[in-house]
Amino acid sequence: MGEAGAKVEPGGNCSGAERREIMCGSSTMENSSFSSKILGLAFLLALAFAAPLCAADAPQLIQPAELNKILQGPAKQRPLIIQVGFRSLYEQAHVPGSEYAGAASSAEGSKELRRRVEGLPRSRFIVLYCGCCPWSHCPNVQPAYKELQSMGFRNVRVLYIESNFGADWVDKGYPVSKGQ
Repeated sequence: MGEAGAKVEPGGNCSGAERREIMCGSSTMENSSFSSKILGLAFLLALAFAAPLCAADAPQLIQPAELNKILQGPAKQRPLIIQVGFRSLYEQAHVPGSEYAGAASSAEGSKELRRRVEGLPRSRFIVLYCGCCPWSHCPNVQPAYKELQSMGFRNVRVLYIESNFGADWVDKGYPVSKGQ
């Protein structure tokens, strides 16, 4: 090896065969690196195009505190709130101003939901909730959300219920109404 700053002759101390091996090896490494970059870019592009598709299918969530804050504001900014769960839960306690549409997992509940929203502008702010269990396991919010999406509604959110309506709304002191 030469000293730092020393002039290196082209070809150095390598034979012609060694120079070809070094050159071919370097070229192979460059090609491999280039291929890796192309594959990485292709992967990132696939993710970029797939993410919006997945995001469009996943319910947009609204936290209980956020919904409560909106309910304290001007009436014209309040969403249409629809309980898509079981009647007994709605009668025990529900978000003030919410409407009962029936269990969206049933054909009757789905039909009632469609009837309730059919004449509304597709930009209407709508909040869905059930409250029987964690929203991610609920048999009602997912079908209701998909139903509204299929009808063209794009401003729909699902109330984030971590455990159940009692624990995540009532026990936190948010306002409730009872009965029908």
